[in-house]
Amino acid sequence: MRLLLTSDTHLPKRAKRLPTPLLDELPRVDVVFHAGDWVDTGTLDLLESRSRRLIGVYGNNDGPELRARLPEIAYAELGGLRFGVVHETGPARGRESRCAARFPGVDVLVFGHSHIPWDTTAPTGLRLLNPGSPTDRRRQPYCTYMTATVTGGRLTEVELHRLPPR
Repeated sequence: MRLLLTSDTHLPKRAKRLPTPLLDELPRVDVVFHAGDWVDTGTLDLLESRSRRLIGVYGNNDGPELRARLPEIAYAELGGLRFGVVHETGPARGRESRCAARFPGVDVLVFGHSHIPWDTTAPTGLRLLNPGSPTDRRRQPYCTYMTATVTGGRLTEVELHRLPPR
């Protein structure tokens, strides 16, 4: 099962549209995760219409229309792994232990907010993934998103994709 992970798209404030490389991934993946801060409903509509399955949450910059359509936290079991999705996880320091305590029973937690790519594993085995942002690199050298594969109850082929400058 092929996955695409994205977050913090902030359209149309940070970009006019999603980057072509990210859009080109949509037909190749089984599940798309979006960890919040969509900002506009058009991006949600686009990903819903082009994704086989979309799992998304709202972020701190998402208004009432998005909050009415999306949960604050989402859970899904895919290929024998239990996924959680949330926008904010707090400061980087202590993130692994804090998230392991907050999300017991979750194997993989997809989160956003910082626009900083993140891939660590808590002592409990919880894998924490932040795909960064495909449209707003902030202090990062590149805009980014992630892809991964679920095979035999394991998360494999986790790849951070750097996008070309706009």
